[in-house]
Amino acid sequence: EVRLVESGGGLVQPGGSLRLSCAASGFDFRSSPMNWVRQAPGMKLEWVAGMNTHGTIPYYHGPVKGRFIVSRDNSKNMFYLQLSDLKTEDTAMYYCSEGPIAVIPSKPRGQGTQVTVSS
Repeated sequence: EVRLVESGGGLVQPGGSLRLSCAASGFDFRSSPMNWVRQAPGMKLEWVAGMNTHGTIPYYHGPVKGRFIVSRDNSKNMFYLQLSDLKTEDTAMYYCSEGPIAVIPSKPRGQGTQVTVSS
């Protein structure tokens, strides 16, 4: 059974930073591209960033490019998202997902981790 457990969210001021983690199990992590998606209150899921299987090619949605950094550790089945220069519009529940880059899951598997950016 695929299991994805997100952590690392919190309340930060605009301009702050956070590092999100995703612990993956139940599937061949090394062979799966990974993504981060987010859902703001009242909004649809939005793709944020992704990374290829080898961890060598990152992909970013325009609004986060230059502020977020995606990475993975295949030896630990871990996937990360470093968030910097956070803006109020980054406030959302963040989820990781396995599968093709930029494909938004119909329903996230994990419980997500809440990021709230507020002064």
